[in-house]
Amino acid sequence: MPNTFDNILIGLVVLAWLMWRQLQVRRADRPPVVLLVISVLGVASLGFALAKTTPTTAAILLLAFSFVLAAGFGVLRAYTMRLWRTDGTLWRQGNWRTAALWLISFGIHLGLDFAVDAVNPVHGLGGASILLYLAVSLVAQRLTVHSRAHDARRSPSNAA
Repeated sequence: MPNTFDNILIGLVVLAWLMWRQLQVRRADRPPVVLLVISVLGVASLGFALAKTTPTTAAILLLAFSFVLAAGFGVLRAYTMRLWRTDGTLWRQGNWRTAALWLISFGIHLGLDFAVDAVNPVHGLGGASILLYLAVSLVAQRLTVHSRAHDARRSPSNAA
């Protein structure tokens, strides 16, 4: 299992890549392959870390709070994205607000990671949750983008 520094480095690389992708014009209705890969890797990373420790109640609560924040930031980011349809295809593009929310969210998560490690007897549990945190945030964002697109399709102005 990678150490905390390695997890943070991996998380930063994945975050930079996600931010770059979200600032590009992209189809919003593509299969969630990237999301599935990050989810599987995130569950595996956290699972390996949990196998090496019995987390304290405080650590579990901090991790749960972190995932709730991830979902909240995903919803917020979805509302910063421009959505439109061309020939029936849903397109999306993030902007500087999208990127700022990613950075703020990741910074808060890192702080919570250190708090998790401070209240847990075996360190590394917090850092091991980074990829799953990103996955939870992406799921919330994706669901909200699709909900926005569906709502726009039903509205008279048809604007997203």
